[in-house]
This record gives sequence, C-alpha cells and structure tokens, in this order.
Amino acid sequence: MPDVSVRPATAEDRPTVERLWLMFRHDLSGFMGVLPHPDGTFRSERVDAAFTEEGWAPYLLLRGDRPAGFAFVRGLNGPTRVLNSFFVVRGARREGIGTRAVREVVQRHPGPWEIAFQYENEPAVRFWRRVASALAPGAWTEETRPVPDRPDLPPDVWISFRAGGGAGEGA
Repeated sequence: MPDVSVRPATAEDRPTVERLWLMFRHDLSGFMGVLPHPDGTFRSERVDAAFTEEGWAPYLLLRGDRPAGFAFVRGLNGPTRVLNSFFVVRGARREGIGTRAVREVVQRHPGPWEIAFQYENEPAVRFWRRVASALAPGAWTEETRPVPDRPDLPPDVWISFRAGGGAGEGA
C-alpha cells in the first residue's frame, strides 16, 4: 500500500482543500447534473463550515507529500458524527486509500456515525457498503431519507454504524 496519511487540515491547507473541493464537486456534477457557477466554482459552504464552524473537523488525505483527498466531519458536538463530505482524487483511487482514510477519521471520533450518498453514484454505493462492512461487520444499517427541504431531489442513502473501542463495536 502506498504511504498514506490523514491529518487535520489547517488554515494553511485551506487553498489545497478548496482546489480538491472543485474536483469533488466536478465528480458529483456528473451524477447530479449541476453546472458550475459563472466563475467556474461550485457551491462551497461546506468548505467554509468545515474550517470555521464548531463541531466540524476538516482532514487532509496525503499520499506521500501529495494531496490525495479530504474528509469533512460534522456533528462532533452532537450525539452522531456525520462524514459530511469525502473525496479521493482519481489518481489515488482503487489503492485502499479511501478505506484507510475513513478508518483513521472514524477512529478519531468514537461513537455513532452516519454517511450519506446517492444511489445514482454507483461507485459510492459499492465503496460505502464495503467500508461499512469493514468498519462494523454485520452491525451497520442502510436506509433512504428524503433530502430536507428538497422534494425535487431523490432521497439520500444513509449508512449508520457505531465506531469505538468497546467489545462488539466496529473500527
């Protein structure tokens, strides 16, 4: 496996994460039919939240000294942590980096977890089911939920599991 590390993203990392965010949103645009804003950017309020709001934590994924992706966690000040956004660049996919990164992020924040994705994103469906099975074998659930305030969108798919160090808990 390549040299992979996951670390909290700092203010100095924000420009790198913002560029990775553009790649992430570009990938999702193929499933969601979303075009960029006139200036070529996509909505970025989650980047702002990850770096500024209480209860959020941004992480930078690195392969060697190169950025390979990011993860945004929210809900750290609540009962359930949510992996809000997760991305691995195409050149680093299918190497186990994503699974390893999710494991490291989840282990930093024990407790209940939820991860959302869309059925239209078939690679994400396979990835998140595989990750849930690795982190919480036989102890995860999957359900669809409507997108709040967006009846025009198909429902999100949510995987839920518990991570921690106790007996019978995943991760």
